[in-house]
Amino acid sequence: MEETRRIYLKMGDKVTHLRYPHWGTGEVVEERNSLVLGGSSYVKIVFKDGLIRVFDNNFANAWCCYFAGIRRCT
Repeated sequence: MEETRRIYLKMGDKVTHLRYPHWGTGEVVEERNSLVLGGSSYVKIVFKDGLIRVFDNNFANAWCCYFAGIRRCT
């Protein structure tokens, strides 16, 4: 069986949310990747509003933070 996980964000990436711009910019402060084949990948993002939010980080998954509206800042 082959791994299909594709990681979207990495530690230190600056991001914004398309649907919630009032959160402000955020920074990825933690990345978790399961060692189990087909396991989960998550990122913790601290936004300017002071809250930490956790998102799926597997671009091959329909629930990935990219599809939820998270975009890298340029």
